[in-house]
Amino acid sequence: MKKTLALILTVFLSLSLLAGCAGTTVVIGECTCPADHNPETPTTDTPGTEAPTTEAPSTAPDNDPVPQGAVKTGLAVFTDISGSTSATADAQGEAKYDITMVAVLVDEQGVILSCAIDSVPAGVKFDTAGQITSDLTAAVLTKNELGENYGMVAWGGAVAEWDAQVAALASYAVGKTLEELKNGDIDMTTGKAKDGTDLSTSATIYLGGYVQAIEAAVNNAKALGAQATDTLVLAAIPSLGSSTSAGEKAGNAQLDCDIVALTKNGDVITSCCIDSVQAKIAFDAAGRITSDLNAKVSTKNELGENYGMVAWGGAIAEWDQQAAAFAAYVTGKTAAEVAGIAISETTKPADGTDLATSVTISIAGFQALIAKAMAQ
Repeated sequence: MKKTLALILTVFLSLSLLAGCAGTTVVIGECTCPADHNPETPTTDTPGTEAPTTEAPSTAPDNDPVPQGAVKTGLAVFTDISGSTSATADAQGEAKYDITMVAVLVDEQGVILSCAIDSVPAGVKFDTAGQITSDLTAAVLTKNELGENYGMVAWGGAVAEWDAQVAALASYAVGKTLEELKNGDIDMTTGKAKDGTDLSTSATIYLGGYVQAIEAAVNNAKALGAQATDTLVLAAIPSLGSSTSAGEKAGNAQLDCDIVALTKNGDVITSCCIDSVQAKIAFDAAGRITSDLNAKVSTKNELGENYGMVAWGGAIAEWDQQAAAFAAYVTGKTAAEVAGIAISETTKPADGTDLATSVTISIAGFQALIAKAMAQ
């Protein structure tokens, strides 16, 4: 399994750097104590020259009946770019990203059975000549992967590191409905754990935004095949490799991030949900940011037909539909079987395979994502 995962990730990294597609493993660390804040809305993505939508996605819960013994799998992704700054004579500019991701399992009564929370902190620095100074080939780690290296304890004297604090929140959410979660140990006005509660001793960061993300994941949850006893996994592969310095065209600081929420029973995938973020921040040849940092950043699933693969490229189906088709196809398979899916030289499903009739986009990134998730 480790050899398979390493091979898939290596191949995918090479393809991503050449083709500029989302999903390679790259990274940026942080050298100062991070300030946690309310995660904003989910990420935008635009193929070609299409402008991102700013419409909020529907968060209406899925009311389809759940088969007996089955539970719903949910995923929500929120992206904040508001901390980005232009370059000045005194300091480099930086496109800053904070992606919050939540996966849940929910039963028919709306009770949260399992919850996983993670976040991607990333940045691209550039100077007053519009030239990128960050190492775009470095690995981008999630906050859970950074662990103590995220620095909340070392730099800020926090009671616990970020990963431990959100794990405490996730644990607190289990066994509760959304109403119980929002009316329990968290003051939703301040976004902090209420003084004197058990949660206040283990989670002192701002929790309000994470509760909102949990709510969105619950509302997004669908019956995809999971059972209550399955293991829930949340994984992401971020990349900054598609970023470019300013020249004749504006510079582009771009974070691509593929995310999966899946459940497994042993080594078999029992449910799968995939989404992706393509967050772009433009800057000019003087290092001034020209993007609206308060604009909503939507995920590809949220963009739906506005992502434009059908309208602009004549694809057989939109990205969200193709990602859902891939997720359904791998449900019931092992990691080795997913890794063994035949692909073409362009990393698309090979002609003549069942998958090729519903998925025509590159799946190498999806295969790497599943391999990473199943290795946890």
